[in-house]
Amino acid sequence: MPYYRQRVDKALEELLKQLPEITGELHRAMHYSVFNGGKRVRPLLVYLTGQALSVTDRMQDLPACAVEFIHCYSLVHDDMPAMDDDDLRRGKATCHKQFSEATALLAGDALQTLAFETLTKNQYLNDNQALAMVRVLAQASGAAGMAGGQAIDLAATGQAQTMSLDELKTMHEHKTGALIRASVQLGALCLPDVSKDTLIALDQYAANIGLSFQIKDDILDIESDTQTLGKQQGADINLNKATYPALLGLNGARQMARQCHENALDSLSGFDKKADPLRWLSEYIITRDH
Repeated sequence: MPYYRQRVDKALEELLKQLPEITGELHRAMHYSVFNGGKRVRPLLVYLTGQALSVTDRMQDLPACAVEFIHCYSLVHDDMPAMDDDDLRRGKATCHKQFSEATALLAGDALQTLAFETLTKNQYLNDNQALAMVRVLAQASGAAGMAGGQAIDLAATGQAQTMSLDELKTMHEHKTGALIRASVQLGALCLPDVSKDTLIALDQYAANIGLSFQIKDDILDIESDTQTLGKQQGADINLNKATYPALLGLNGARQMARQCHENALDSLSGFDKKADPLRWLSEYIITRDH
């Protein structure tokens, strides 16, 4: 979906340009972290969900940027020595390696707060929509979502043998799935009178692709290589982290990812052809090579 990637990149660039450059180093670190080759899956989910509901693109630009700012902040912090201690992200030096640990910490903080500021600027949404979006993104980012999942992950590092499949799913429903579900909800909330049934169906879709996304990541950590992944291959194995292939075997993990894809498609059974891009994205998630 090159069109949507170009669209969100333009909007992200404009929002970063509007920031006062109190310190050039911080601004450069923020820009570096946002424009370092990401796939833009989360913004794409915002746009494609809106497309399925006949929402205009301009209503979705800022929600798409907001969720990407949150995603980028989380990666900056996850890569730091206190967390996953990674040197590479998308084939480039991680933010704390390119700049410094202190600058990376502040860049992540600034991107997080910029996400919520961005949601308040959307002139195409009413106050109730904006408030609902802030709540959705905050819940997905905090202790009940992504941050909570990362905390579980840190506690489980080196304890792969003791984690059950249900515990692994719970961790990734928070760490990875929460922000993917939020992306779909943000797209749906662009429709002022979106129905509860529509929100439920879309959330079921998002929950399934969030799980398949993580399963595929675990598979690629074994089957791919550092150059293709853009990050250190085998990192989870080296840290003795629980993964779906470790618990289910590679074939079992592939089957689980495929079942999640089928479940995602079933969730969209009530939608017409305008939701076909969402269906395509679910297929892409389980067939990608990085």
